[in-house]
Amino acid sequence: MGRIDPAFGSRPRWRAGWWTGASRCTSPNFGPRPEGAAIDLVVLHSISLPPGVYGGDAIERLFTNRLDWDAHPYFGQIRGLQVSAHFLVRRDGAVVQFVDAGQRAWHAGRSHWQGRDNCNDFSIG
Repeated sequence: MGRIDPAFGSRPRWRAGWWTGASRCTSPNFGPRPEGAAIDLVVLHSISLPPGVYGGDAIERLFTNRLDWDAHPYFGQIRGLQVSAHFLVRRDGAVVQFVDAGQRAWHAGRSHWQGRDNCNDFSIG
């Protein structure tokens, strides 16, 4: 059974929109949320890049505009795509954060949920 660090409950978990349990890999692909927007949706995406290939750093490179578009034939199909997510949970359980949770990540695209458009405005993804 795993051991719980006794200091776990006393550590701050958030610092200015960044979760302290995640490694930070800042994406340039984000913007401000609309004034007064409440975060009331969590969007879980499942991604491998290229499709069906797991592990590696292609997702991080995509989210930070550093993907080598010529490194795989599939990357040519998404050439120039500028996207991000707030968080990525890697297959080993490690968490990477790309965008301050108070900002608008570009993960949901043209989206609609419960009568509302533009899910990026009010979600974490």
